[in-house]
Amino acid sequence: MELLKKWLGHPEEIYNLLRFKMGGYRVVMPRIDPDSLGGGLRTCYRYLNQTSRSFAAVIQALDGELRHAVCIFYLVLRALDTIEDDMTISLDVKVPMLHEFHSYLYQPEWKYTESKEKDRQVLEDFPTISMEFRNLSKVYQDVISDVCHKMGVGMAEFLEKKVDSQLEWDTYCHYVAGLVGIGLSRLFSASELEDPIVGQDTELANSMGLFLQKTNIIRDYLEDQLEGREFWPKEVWSRYAKKLSDFAKPENIDMAVKCLNELITNALHHVPDVLTYLSRLKNQSVFNFCAIPQVMAIATLAACYNNKQVFRGAVKIRKGQAVTLMMDATSIQAVKAIMYQYVEEIYQKIPSTDPSSNKTQQIIASIRAVSLPGSPMASRHHFSPIYLSCAMLLAALSWQYLTTLSKATEEYVQASEN
Repeated sequence: MELLKKWLGHPEEIYNLLRFKMGGYRVVMPRIDPDSLGGGLRTCYRYLNQTSRSFAAVIQALDGELRHAVCIFYLVLRALDTIEDDMTISLDVKVPMLHEFHSYLYQPEWKYTESKEKDRQVLEDFPTISMEFRNLSKVYQDVISDVCHKMGVGMAEFLEKKVDSQLEWDTYCHYVAGLVGIGLSRLFSASELEDPIVGQDTELANSMGLFLQKTNIIRDYLEDQLEGREFWPKEVWSRYAKKLSDFAKPENIDMAVKCLNELITNALHHVPDVLTYLSRLKNQSVFNFCAIPQVMAIATLAACYNNKQVFRGAVKIRKGQAVTLMMDATSIQAVKAIMYQYVEEIYQKIPSTDPSSNKTQQIIASIRAVSLPGSPMASRHHFSPIYLSCAMLLAALSWQYLTTLSKATEEYVQASEN
């Protein structure tokens, strides 16, 4: 019944869920025919679907040879990440592997069969992935190898090092996500689907990755605590608690929320760069690929801001909300309107007593200046009384059916995955 109440409050999401389920997903996530691929590539796309249905969906929507380059890029980084995450590998083995991993791309027989991680198949059958890597044009190989090298070195640096300062937070996020943004941008330009400046402006590409990674780190506080991981910068949280784990205690919830708001304010500083980056994109498939995660991130931050639930359980955006974002975020004007909508939502929740309130208001003012409403998207939530009545009736009749959305759709519309 709670689910029905949520939908009744957002009739446009009911409509978009149905539209998405009945074929609308093909507009933003068209699929490729596996029979059109060679054996090695077919295997790689199978691994892609097994390790991340969400990334598989948007990667397969990319145009031309860029699709295969990004697929291989993702699998290579997934293999690298699997090594970094595997706590059963001793540091004296893991550190050299991370440093040398980029060289394994050119070693046809290299594989690793001792991992206990859930995605270990990308290591056990790395020869198939590395073969397809070597089948890519050299310009793509050079980008993937370079990013893989830099990321491996960065991961090794933070294996035994906690994130203390805000500068180190940015550095860590650069290694695990900013480099992904830089690598993807270089691939976009190498494909000639985008102008050279997209791949050359590493500062903007880095911000794209940092915005997503910081959003994940902020949202995943409790999950990371339960698994013994800490990614919130000590420079910030130490002003509010003696230990980061103290935020999970009910008596510390007020200070926890103040720290949360400060970190969200920090993350919002990347939004102007995100909008500048997206404004340069020309290819529709590349734009969709880049824009969808970014609008999911701003919606997630709006849901997390000043929200005690971050320290009690999972905070996720509604599936209908996510589908609506996916189907709407197809132009820079639309994305600006979405960003404007969610920063306004944050603005309305700023507590006057919050230590970061002035900084939050300042960055929101900056975002407003570059994402003023006025596009067709600004009125995208307007529905006639007749439509609203029909939508509510539809909700009453079909809410149970909608909960059976396919697994692929459900996984994709979780607020950002990695």
